[in-house]
Amino acid sequence: MKFRDQFYIILSGIFIASLVTCNLIANKFVNVDLGFKVFIVSAGILPYPLTFLVTDLISELYGQKKANLVVFSGFIASMFVLLFLWLGSQFDAIPSSIVNDMTYDSVFQNAWRLIAASMVAYLFAQFIDVRIFHFWKKLTNGKHLWLRNNGSTIASQLVDTTLVICILFVGVWETDQIKSAIIDGWLFKMLMAFIDTPIIYGIIHLLKGKIDIAELEE
Repeated sequence: MKFRDQFYIILSGIFIASLVTCNLIANKFVNVDLGFKVFIVSAGILPYPLTFLVTDLISELYGQKKANLVVFSGFIASMFVLLFLWLGSQFDAIPSSIVNDMTYDSVFQNAWRLIAASMVAYLFAQFIDVRIFHFWKKLTNGKHLWLRNNGSTIASQLVDTTLVICILFVGVWETDQIKSAIIDGWLFKMLMAFIDTPIIYGIIHLLKGKIDIAELEE
């Protein structure tokens, strides 16, 4: 197996693991204090920027079709997780089980609504991210990686954050709470996007000579 194929599999694994983790821990909201601002965000946001970092890397190295493939694979993986979470709830816990039925349900009882909301937002946002990334790539003739990386993420993350918060909390939270959650979530994701830009540049630089980027462009 060639290195470029091995690296694609590794990136895909990181993407799917990050996405599944997002869905499993998204019920918990946390304070993230970065010194200049305290962000109130879902714990699921913490690994989520990795998914956009990976899709941008795959888009840059392997092209739009491979990026869309990993996005769809992540959706299928999340559906499998949802299925087995449901199956786990169909069997009664034994008396000596460390996790009883009440504990299990308290963590995963919202999984259906949460993952459904997350997947709707996820599909829209990830495909928007990939599409905008390649739009800017063609427009700039493959130059200015920082522009397509951040430009695609800014738009797609706004869509993702707005859809998830609105689907889950309209009618549950006050309008001001919803606006605050959208703004905090989006700004936090934007900050992560700016941080991952030099990471993408570094990875692309390290891979020069190992992966023929021009050969893989569509």
